[in-house]
This record gives sequence, structure tokens and C-alpha cells, in this order.
Amino acid sequence: MDKISKLKNNHLGDLVKSFKKYYALFIISVFLLIVSVVFSILTPSRIRDLTNCLNPGIGSGVFNIDFTRVTKIAIILVVFIGLSFITSAASGYILNTIIQKYSRDTRRDIVSKINRLPLNYFDTKQIGDILSVITNDVDTLSTSLQNSINMLIQAGTMLIGVIIAMFIACWQMAIAVVCSLPLMLLVLFLAFKIGTPQFNKTQQVLGEVNSIVEEDFSGQIVVKAFGVEDRKIVKFKEENGNLGKFLFKSQVCGGLIEPFMSLISYLTYAAILIIGGVLYMKGSIKDIGVITGFLVYVALFQQPLSELGQIGSTIQLGIAATNRVFTFLNETELPDESNKADQLDTDHIIGNVEFNDVCFGYDPSKLTIKHFSQKIQPGMKVAIIGPTGAGKTTLVNLLMRFYETTSGDILIDGKSIHDMKPSELRKVFGMILQDTWVINGSLRENIVYNLKNVSEDRLNKILEETNLKHYVDTLPQGIDTVIQKESALSAGQKQLVTIARAMAENAPMLILDEATSNVDTRTEILIQNAMDSLTKGRTSFVIAHRLSTIKNADLIIVMKDGNVVETGNHDSLMKLKGLYSEIYNSQFNS
Repeated sequence: MDKISKLKNNHLGDLVKSFKKYYALFIISVFLLIVSVVFSILTPSRIRDLTNCLNPGIGSGVFNIDFTRVTKIAIILVVFIGLSFITSAASGYILNTIIQKYSRDTRRDIVSKINRLPLNYFDTKQIGDILSVITNDVDTLSTSLQNSINMLIQAGTMLIGVIIAMFIACWQMAIAVVCSLPLMLLVLFLAFKIGTPQFNKTQQVLGEVNSIVEEDFSGQIVVKAFGVEDRKIVKFKEENGNLGKFLFKSQVCGGLIEPFMSLISYLTYAAILIIGGVLYMKGSIKDIGVITGFLVYVALFQQPLSELGQIGSTIQLGIAATNRVFTFLNETELPDESNKADQLDTDHIIGNVEFNDVCFGYDPSKLTIKHFSQKIQPGMKVAIIGPTGAGKTTLVNLLMRFYETTSGDILIDGKSIHDMKPSELRKVFGMILQDTWVINGSLRENIVYNLKNVSEDRLNKILEETNLKHYVDTLPQGIDTVIQKESALSAGQKQLVTIARAMAENAPMLILDEATSNVDTRTEILIQNAMDSLTKGRTSFVIAHRLSTIKNADLIIVMKDGNVVETGNHDSLMKLKGLYSEIYNSQFNS
């Protein structure tokens, strides 16, 4: 599949490093698990002794069994089994607690990482794929850790301990058992070698499927309006079919491990019974208990490898999920600018803005903004107009440092925005965007958002100025009514809420990007009056397609193809009979 790129970096080292804070508890869990394994390894020797105690009375007709010794051995055997169970359960409890806390921390890290990524990262990534990382991949990683860490430690300890115990008991039979180990390891190696790429692809295609689902569900109105349901279904079936193919291949690779391991186990049992019987007949081993004990040793020896085979698919999925999680966590972040000193006196912003030979391109080789220079005096209302794609919104994105300039500089009150902390810069501006955005919460929370100490009188005044007062009065709990962002508000009401939010912020400078695009003409007039009041005395940047809203602007910047082609006020630009005049006449003389 061409669009699936193979992950080249192995992030298991990152996984180990991120586990650092849980090392102490992890060591305790490992210690308890080792103790459990030791008791399990000691159990066959007790079974051997118990078999030898019972052997004289079997088939002889004379029951000369030492029941006192049998009872003593049985008690020791029960104690060993009990201690093995208790320590294993305690180890499992501690390990599961660690894994769940680690999953919680990983999700927190991902959410924190999202807020530290530059906006251009989200221009190239699908939202559904990012959501898949924080949900599916973290869940898969957690499940894999939960099932595999305990198994791997237990397997390693058990193998070493059992091999030592077997050679002590009978080296001939021990060699027969150890000979099966290379075969088992070969099966595991081949399964992981063939299966891991399939599991990597499975996780990546799962992200693609999630992206399609997220896109189709969030855009249901558009899908239905254009009647493309069938096309969307076909696209989903195609991607879902690819997911099924990769999932099938990966599960086959994982599922074949256990049958091969079982086959090797049965062959090993047969070899032990044959070798043990021959040695017993020759007198090389003196009691039948060695053989019965050895059968338990074989089970203990092969159990961890068989279980490893059974969870092989889980481990491989975990490796694939680890790669995706840490590929995301290792993405390049915005530089840390917290140590920068404040450049502006936020209580006394003058509002002088200067664009100095600014160039910018989303692709550095293809500039969107080309050598833009403009000085804006304090308190000016600056309108930026032009055809779609001229670079209007890009210009204000550069002003807010959502994107960095390719070259040139932007100054506010004589200070370069690149010398300012983003938080300092963004406190200076209030923004009303063309894309409305509200949260699930009360209307009050949507308006005050991150602000504190907004008085009721101030809120009521904002509601009146934005024409929201009547709507609020109709709500059951007034401004404290909880709204659902997708259904409770119309597009126009959402825009009014975003305008009210900017008014509540009361920032010294403003950016209005098509702030009234979703409201009716009458409401637009009312809001325009509020806007005029809001922008009075403040340096403001207004992006508008309706030129009637910016006729009173102090400066109108006309852009085309990233270049400033005209500047001036409404009257002077109309006299030029250039692009501004052409756009204006097309709106009012059509």
C-alpha cells in the first residue's frame, strides 16, 4: 500500500525512559514475581518426594507408607503453591497499577504535546489519525504492557531456574528438554519477523479508518447535501477492507505460534518419557519420582514460551502502537520561549504596528506573502481586502505568530514580535475568527472562557451589544444554561458568542476575520455599531468581503497574490478605479 510508510525508528528505548518514575515499584513487582517463580520451581522436587513416599505402597499389597512424612511433604507442597500464588498476585496487582498510571500519564503527555505543536503540523495531519494515537494506540500499548511485561520476566526467570533444576535432577533428560528450546525460539523469531510489519501497517491503517470516520461524521450535513453517501461508503469499505487484510495477516502470524509450540511440547513430553523409561530400566535413575517431577519441569519450562506464543500478536501490536505513540511525542515542538523577558507594557499599549519586508510561504519555496511593508499608526482601523487566496488571513496569522515569517519582521510599539513570548503577544490582541468555535458548557463559560472577574453588569452590556440578550432570556437558566456546541446554537448565534468573547477580553488591539459572515443583515448592522464602539481608540485589523462594513476604515490594504496592490481610504481608492473599485462596484452595482 503506497501511502503507508514503514516506520524506521524503534521507540522501545523511549518507552523504557518514559517508565522511569515507576522503576522502584517495578523492581518490587519483579522481585515478587521472581519469588513466585522460585517457589514454582521448588514444587516439582516436593512432588518427586511425595511420589517416592507413595511408591512403596502401590501395587505391593502391603501399605508401608510413612503417612507422617507424606503429610509433612504435602504441607510443604501446599505452602510452596500458596506462597507462589500470593507473591504472583501481589506482583500482578502492583504491575497493573503501574501500567494504568503509565497509560494515564501517556495520555496527559499527548494532550500536553498537542498544545506545544506548531499549527503547520495540523495542516499536514488528519485529526482522526491523531485521535487514534490518543485512544487506540495508547489502549493497545497499555494492554500489551499489561500482558507482556509480566510474561517476559516470568519466562526469563522460569527458564533459567528450571534449566538449573533439571540438570541437577537428571542431566540426560535435561539435555532432551533444552534441545527443544532452539526450535521454539526459531518459531518465535520467524513469527515476529514476518508479523511485526503487518502489525505496524494494521495500526497505521486503523488511523486512516478513524480519520475517514471522523471526517464523515463531523461533515454529515455536507455529505448529505451533496448526495455523496455512496461514494463515502465505498471509500470507507476500501479502507476498512485494507484494515481487515492487514489484521488478518497479522493475526495469522500471531495465531500460528501457539500450535507450533504445542507440537514441540508434545514431542518433548514423548522424548522425556522414552529417555526416562530407558534410564530407569538401566538403573541410571533410582526412583520413578524423578520422571514425574521432570514432567512438571517440562511443563514449567515450556509454559512461558507457549504463553509468549499465545500473546505474540498482542506484543507485536504493542510494538507498533509504541512506535506511533512516541513518533507523535517526538514531533518537533514550538521553541520554549518562557525565559524571554516581557517586551511590552500591556497596561499602556500604544498600538503602533509595522510590517517590515515580510515574506512568508507555507512551502518556503512558494511564497504566499511577498515583501509586504506597511506602517500602521496607533488607533487606526485597518481593513484588509482582496480576492480569495490573496493572503489576508495569512497576514494576521503572522501577526499573531501562529506561523513564523520566512523573512522580514513585524514590530509592535517598536518591539519585534519574535522577541516576545507568544503568551505576551496574544494577550495584546482580541480575535474574532471566521470559523466559530464554542465549547460544551454554559453560555457564561463560552463568553468569559479563560477570563476572571468579569462582572455581571459587563456581561449584560456585552449581551445587549451583540444582540444575544433576547436569546439568553429565552433559556431555562439564562446565561448559565449548558449548551451543546453542535446543536444548541445556529451558525449566526455561534458567531455572536465568539464576538461576545472578544468583547469580554477587552484587549488593546483587535483582529476581526470576517466577524459578521454568518449573521443576517439587520443583526450585522447592530453588531457593526458594537464593533465601532469596540474598535474606537484601538488599533484594529479587519478582514472583510462585505465592503460596506469597512467603508469607514482609516486604511484599506488591497491584496492580490500575496502583494499589496493598493492602499488608502475608501474615497481615495474609489478614485483610483483599480482593484478596490472593481470589487466594490461588483458588490453594489450588480
